[in-house]
Amino acid sequence: MTEFIDSLDLAVDHILARIPGPLAVGAPLGLGKPHRLLNALYGRVERDPARTLALYTALSLDPPSPGKGLEGRFLGPFVARHFGEDFPRLDYVAAQKRDALPANVTVEEFYLQSGALLGSSQAQRHYASLNYTHVARALVDRGLNCVVQKVAANAEGTQLSLSSNTDLTFDAIDALAGAGLPRPLLVAEIDPLLPWLGGTAAVPLDFFDIVVAPPAPYPKLFALPRQPVGDAEHAIGLYASALVRDGGTLQVGIGALSDALCHALVLRHEDNAAYRRVLAALDPELERHPAVVASGGLGPFEQGLYGCSEMVNEGFKLLVERGVMRRRVVDKLPLMQRMDDGTASELDRELVARDGQFLHGAFYLGSQDFYDWLRDLDDDTRRGIGMCRVGEVNQLYGGNEMLERAQRREARFFNTCMMATALGAAVSDGLDDGRVVSGVGGQYNFVAMAHALPDARSVLLLRATREAGDGAGSNIRWNYGHCTIPRHLRDVYINEYGIADLRGRNDEDCVIAMAGIADARHQRGLIEAAKRDRKLRRDFVAPEAWSRNTPARLREALAPFRADGTLPDYPLGSDFTDVEQRLLKALGWLKARTGNAGGKARTVTAALLSPGARDDAALARMELSAPKGAGEWLQARLLRLALAKTQPPANS
Repeated sequence: MTEFIDSLDLAVDHILARIPGPLAVGAPLGLGKPHRLLNALYGRVERDPARTLALYTALSLDPPSPGKGLEGRFLGPFVARHFGEDFPRLDYVAAQKRDALPANVTVEEFYLQSGALLGSSQAQRHYASLNYTHVARALVDRGLNCVVQKVAANAEGTQLSLSSNTDLTFDAIDALAGAGLPRPLLVAEIDPLLPWLGGTAAVPLDFFDIVVAPPAPYPKLFALPRQPVGDAEHAIGLYASALVRDGGTLQVGIGALSDALCHALVLRHEDNAAYRRVLAALDPELERHPAVVASGGLGPFEQGLYGCSEMVNEGFKLLVERGVMRRRVVDKLPLMQRMDDGTASELDRELVARDGQFLHGAFYLGSQDFYDWLRDLDDDTRRGIGMCRVGEVNQLYGGNEMLERAQRREARFFNTCMMATALGAAVSDGLDDGRVVSGVGGQYNFVAMAHALPDARSVLLLRATREAGDGAGSNIRWNYGHCTIPRHLRDVYINEYGIADLRGRNDEDCVIAMAGIADARHQRGLIEAAKRDRKLRRDFVAPEAWSRNTPARLREALAPFRADGTLPDYPLGSDFTDVEQRLLKALGWLKARTGNAGGKARTVTAALLSPGARDDAALARMELSAPKGAGEWLQARLLRLALAKTQPPANS
């Protein structure tokens, strides 16, 4: 019998009573994690050394903690407003960051919040490097005996929805049953703010053993702040959009690069003339690029796209609203085959329009606006979105391979990486000292699937450079001591300087293609290394056109489209006020120029000698209108310098 409880402490009592021995608890990644229930359970076990808790999860979301100086002045008010003063931070994450988890508690994650736990020995030692689709079987090996999950309830109170996380719960239960192990204790925490999604995400009330509905107030859902999209990101998104085929399938990740791609796809559909003008400014020959000819297109979307992505995010909202994502699929193989080969009847098309879905995902995460959109969907749009198991979305081998092949025609799997080698390997999740930045997640799954589908492509997006202590470092490396995607799975790479199509190429051709999209400042080193290691002919000379791969030339090419609003800073909307948007640019400029002692000295000297911008609103937002003491006075001078360098002063 399902137990219905309105107290978190009482729910913990019931969990501990039902599982008297060691607790092996699974919790969904991201939004589906019940923070308050987990804090109550962790606190109880922390105080009782006789009990042990092993928590298996991923992506434990934690709002940024305001530090000191200018960054702290900016983040403090923003974090309080955006996440809410009462947001329940995860206590085990706070302990991990201090390496202070007690001896009777272990936290093992297969995906970390990007860069957040590089300094934690406990997190790094207990990280599990797993493909997303392999997590369920790993939970069997660990003896999972409890699952806790945040859920939504329908208005009638007759059903619950896994909503944001259908990804692993069903797969884990089935994997345990297949191994002859008991069904885990299933515990749900109802959150009235979590959007309701039906279909396969909906379950009866008695699916869970314990359902806890804590009383109000309800903290805000964790929302990702939408990041600004700069010149490099817009260029990457534009190049990537030219590889998408009308009538095809789309998978994208999250972040500014994905935002830029989705904006470019909408621009291509809604204002094709402007879209082509921007592409021509980037590369007049792009329409004739072999990869675009073979795999892409520049025209509007007459058929529309079908989305099949482990993560549903803000960009999909835009694509659905603007009519780009509308190609529907059904779980009927003969019908899908007729739709694909052009023999479908009018009745077939009516059935697909009525019963089909245009977006499949395994979990979702985004902004508060995104969650509001999901809550307020009209019935037809809601039926068009299907939340699925990760084993169904991320691979072809779950028992319906022929159907999934028919649905996923012309698939484009867009993912991001931190670095790539000139021979085509990708560095996406870790550093060469073994520390994990994030995790492989589903990236390998999508790369492998792109090679398994005859008309699919894997496209890895990356910025050409990164800010290093001594200036801009290249993200296209000759070699690196960590690899996420091996070079034998190389396909397409895109950065702000173009497209490198590596599929089927020999090593020398790969080196030339990757060097051709490297920043001009770093091409010589790549070429010399390749010649030294016998991967490039000795008489090779870089073409003159490669010298155009500079931030200045990119800025010049995009400037008219930035000025007229074609390429906005926040194409999917912003969580920052106008003043905060100006401050973000200024703080980014400062961070880039104070990464080492020399840069810091030059920047401080410039701030002392220059009056800087007079932006009263920005100074007031940072509480530096009337600096107190030498430290605040210097912060104000640095901020005014940065504001002057990044945009005209707001008032004079």
